[in-house]
Amino acid sequence: MDKYTGKRLDARYEIQELIGVGGMAVVYRAYDIIEDKIVAVKILKDEFLGNKEFVRRFKNESKAIAVLSHPNIVQVYDVSFGTKIQYIVMEYIDGITLKEFISQQKTIAWKDAVYFVNQILSALKHAHGKGVIHRDIKPQNIMLLKDGTIKVADFGIARFSHNETQTMTDRAIGSVHYISPEQAKGSVIDEKADIYSVGVMLYEMLTGCLPFEADNAVSVAIMQMQAKPKPLREINPEIPEGLEQITLRAMQKNPANRYSASEEMISDLQKLQKDPSVRFEYKYFVDDSPTKFVDSPKKDQDYGDEYSTEEEKKKHKTTVITTGIAAAVGIFAILSIFAAWFNSCGNSTAKDVDVPNFINMKLSDVQNNSDYKFVWKVESVYDSSKQEGIILDQDPLPGSKKVKEGATISLKVNSSGVLVTVPAVKGMTEEVAKGKISNLGLKCETLTINDSEVVEGLVCNVDPREGTKITADTTVRLYISKGPAEENVTVPNVIGKSVYSAKGELSAAGLKAIDSITYENSDQPKDIVISTDPLPGNTVNKNSQVRLTASSGVKKEKSVEVSIDLPHNVDYEVTVATYINGVADTSKKVIPSYNGIYNVTVKGTSGKKTLNVNIDGNQYRIYEINFDLASNNVKTIKSFDYKPKNLQSQDPVLDDVDDEENEYMQ
Repeated sequence: MDKYTGKRLDARYEIQELIGVGGMAVVYRAYDIIEDKIVAVKILKDEFLGNKEFVRRFKNESKAIAVLSHPNIVQVYDVSFGTKIQYIVMEYIDGITLKEFISQQKTIAWKDAVYFVNQILSALKHAHGKGVIHRDIKPQNIMLLKDGTIKVADFGIARFSHNETQTMTDRAIGSVHYISPEQAKGSVIDEKADIYSVGVMLYEMLTGCLPFEADNAVSVAIMQMQAKPKPLREINPEIPEGLEQITLRAMQKNPANRYSASEEMISDLQKLQKDPSVRFEYKYFVDDSPTKFVDSPKKDQDYGDEYSTEEEKKKHKTTVITTGIAAAVGIFAILSIFAAWFNSCGNSTAKDVDVPNFINMKLSDVQNNSDYKFVWKVESVYDSSKQEGIILDQDPLPGSKKVKEGATISLKVNSSGVLVTVPAVKGMTEEVAKGKISNLGLKCETLTINDSEVVEGLVCNVDPREGTKITADTTVRLYISKGPAEENVTVPNVIGKSVYSAKGELSAAGLKAIDSITYENSDQPKDIVISTDPLPGNTVNKNSQVRLTASSGVKKEKSVEVSIDLPHNVDYEVTVATYINGVADTSKKVIPSYNGIYNVTVKGTSGKKTLNVNIDGNQYRIYEINFDLASNNVKTIKSFDYKPKNLQSQDPVLDDVDDEENEYMQ
């Protein structure tokens, strides 16, 4: 057992169990005997008590959170900064870290990831509005409750935004896998550094992997400053394109290209939740390259300054190649027609020949073969199963008849540069719509979305939109309706109301109380609701069931712990006996100078009880316990001096450190 478990801090916080160990502190679950609730106590490790930097960071955490009050931020109740122990008393969270959840799930469904990130951004919006920058946003510092509520914790390296000075210990601080490029450089930072870290967390939730990983922290920091993250949809194609754009905007290397504030990112996420097919027209500029490329007139959105240059080069190269092929084919056709006209004028006695089979031959091989004395009429079509430049069809068909040398032969040649029109497929089934699109040489992918106007299973939208001219081999996205979205309602607060009234309010809110009511002992009158599941304020689907827990009318038994101070100068064994309302309760042999405190638990529901304490058969203390009071419910009625057995015994020499520490433990 460690040195704190089982002890009491400042006669108030009873340490129960170690629940976490961090770099500079340990966290315990504890019971606040004054407020009668479970809390978390974060204690600075002994080895850092003499380290000014760690003490400063520990105190800074309490200062930062002291100005914050938000449902998605862990609340601080109390602080204590002594010379022998420093601790912060916080809200106890019954949950796991977001990092643990990611490790369990591998990848998180995009709607759940958006739900979590919205709560994190809401917390940061509040913190940033108070001038507090977290600087260490990572899933290890995000707590996830069972009902999906997020709590942002650990403001240990937070800084107020108006304080622009930095020390060497502030440089590149935070977890290297999540820090912003400006943190990695040791530059002055603002709220956008937290937004970058949120982007990295969102990337990890959606893909199941970190954007930058290497063998050591220095390499990761360099990648944060210089490397390009792999596009999310290459790892997880189920991610909507709009969400990929949001994530990559939050992760822009240049802070000026990121979201300017948390609420701006929240706004885009809300647009995505309403319409998963939405795309965002983010514009970034490349300032550090000798060559700059202007925006393409094509509507497809780029990923930012890391991608624009390469994408433009690829598009430029493709355009040049396609234009060159088209020009060559056109010029060759004109020359062929001119040659045929010249031959017909000079040789009116052209002989009849069979039509050869050109299908599956390369156009270039046919046109360059001098044995074929024909005029070529070339038409571009597209078939994804064939190579480009292959002849797919001809007119006249091979062997169908004889023609004169110099006659015109029509050839259909496979080319991905063919423009086709996106067909009208709205209202069709997924299978039929896919067939129509594939028949045109287009690729197809589907995404299901809620739509209140289109029957489930039918196409409700298409991108690019119907009637748009696009090149063959382009991907068309079909949005398949999964019917109207489920309506959400908020669980009303019916705690403190009768079961009958609670059922009525739940019904009015579109919810239903479970018929079987759970009854528990409490101080409330019978049939008064004392809790609900889900709790009030939670958002649930309409028509969901709510479980009510009501009072049985029997008062709940309370436990009051009385700490009896034993005579400190007695170093031999004595018998301590206690009596409650005159009835014997406990009896135990102890050495007062070693034990110091003798704890007795007195139980009751209401009214008062008397506790008598005897040592070796002699009266020592008399206490009155009032169960009707929530605090200060133990009163000392009378104290008696202890009469030692051996008057020659000497007081023990106590260790100074232990004496000072005992002041906190009592």
